[in-house]
Amino acid sequence: MKSKVLIADDHPMIIQGLISALKREGVQRVADANGTDDVIKQFERAHPDVIVLDVRFGGGTTGLDVARDLLARHPQARIVFYSQFDEDEIVKEAYRLGGMAFVSKSAQPDELTAAIRQAHAGQVYFPSAIANRLALLGVRGDDSPQSTLAPRELEVFTLMAQGLTNAEIAERMNLSVKTISNSSQAIKEQLGVHRPADITLLAVKHGLIIP
Repeated sequence: MKSKVLIADDHPMIIQGLISALKREGVQRVADANGTDDVIKQFERAHPDVIVLDVRFGGGTTGLDVARDLLARHPQARIVFYSQFDEDEIVKEAYRLGGMAFVSKSAQPDELTAAIRQAHAGQVYFPSAIANRLALLGVRGDDSPQSTLAPRELEVFTLMAQGLTNAEIAERMNLSVKTISNSSQAIKEQLGVHRPADITLLAVKHGLIIP
């Protein structure tokens, strides 16, 4: 079964390297995207079997943000995250969002090929090193903002971490400033963080924003 892939990465040299490596493995590139704005457009144009998606792009939008939007529009999309940023919380968030696999850019090409083929078959793929780390996280428990906060609170927290004021968040979410003020205070209490710098660091640690 020959897999057709969309490669999304903001480094053209990485895209070219992947095209060559995947071609040798019998994987066909049908489209590529250099920016987050192009991913959904190229997906809808080319109809790939699998998307190979980086986590970090230039600008404020991340691959995780793109995946969230894409899967909301096209739940059938099969995403393999491929990134050098493989902190535990980013990996966990990638799978939580609905990603089929997470492969580090330090992995061998055959690891990425295996992930693509499994994703094309509709199966979630865990490289052994990733599986071990996620298992350890499960044993230790999960105190991430994603697990602690309700969906709207998580959205408020992410905007707080990006440096927006309560008034700006209220305007963005079409809510009153008082509602956001109360929500932000409750969020700080739940997470045990109060300084803006600590809020941002916590969001980075758990893959909600990429520095």
